[in-house]
Amino acid sequence: MKVHVVCETPFGMKGNGVHTAYIDSLELLREGQDLEVVVNNGGKGDVFHSHSYGPYYFWKGRKYKGRRVFTAHVIPESGKGSFPFWKFTMPLSRWYLRKVYEYADVCIAISPAVAQTIQDLGAHTRIVRLVNPIPVERWKYTEEKKMRGREMLGLAGEDFVVLGVGQLIGRKGVEDFLDVAEAIPEARFVWVGGRPWGPLSEGLVRITARMNRAPGNASFTGMLELEQMPFVYAAADIMIFPSYQENCPMAPLEAAACGLPVVFRDLKEYALLYDNPYLKAGSTEEFIRLTRRLMQDGSFYTEAKSKSEKLVQQFNKDTIRKELMNLYHSLIIN
Repeated sequence: MKVHVVCETPFGMKGNGVHTAYIDSLELLREGQDLEVVVNNGGKGDVFHSHSYGPYYFWKGRKYKGRRVFTAHVIPESGKGSFPFWKFTMPLSRWYLRKVYEYADVCIAISPAVAQTIQDLGAHTRIVRLVNPIPVERWKYTEEKKMRGREMLGLAGEDFVVLGVGQLIGRKGVEDFLDVAEAIPEARFVWVGGRPWGPLSEGLVRITARMNRAPGNASFTGMLELEQMPFVYAAADIMIFPSYQENCPMAPLEAAACGLPVVFRDLKEYALLYDNPYLKAGSTEEFIRLTRRLMQDGSFYTEAKSKSEKLVQQFNKDTIRKELMNLYHSLIIN
């Protein structure tokens, strides 16, 4: 069996979770000898599977009617706090994404919230629930990675490092991250991420001004390559993830796979998505309180690490690969 995998992010949009999910999925498919994978312009396959939703998706999928799979990483609400004027573009986003979902014979919904959105839009497509795989081996912590990561980020060995990862847009909670940094001057705060959408990024002027006023214990790396991220996670002591809207975010799960305690924002999407307990904060004050407790309470820190270990078990790549293979086979048979 041959699968034609398509994604537009390698053409210039690498600094986001969709690209990471695409890379992880591609590597997962290539692990076995039971499947041949061709990518983008690399050839044709028996089944078509796209991770992006631009014109390339429609063009490349035109000869695969009845065998088109689309992984829905994005919903219309993802635009809120991501792009300027999102309120005005929301009707267009809803119309366009419905067309994207309907073009596929099967839509893979990476979370219950995504599945519900596809249904609410009235898209006529088959919906399959399947989370993104997490390649735990890539993110596994070692002391060597920690030393290299701290050297790369300019951090001292004794620093307590609080990590944030995401695009520099309002939706990701960058400003909340800086509020926590101001409240805890004894820790180092590092934000990794840039603006892959350039001038189309929400809060360009506002967030840049806030970054320019950031306290001395906060720093920004800009966009880093995926290959650098295992060292970044290993260099940190905890991650806080103050994003206001997510579907199945990669960064906190990657941090959890590295053994970091992760503090999520208290969102209903996570309550529906995760099978196991996780640390959550409903406000900036609660992010501050939990960060301080993780710094000061060793037993609480150990408990939080255990939560991270259990959290990633839900995203076992071998289980996900089997489900993908079954899906591909069913499309070919039908």
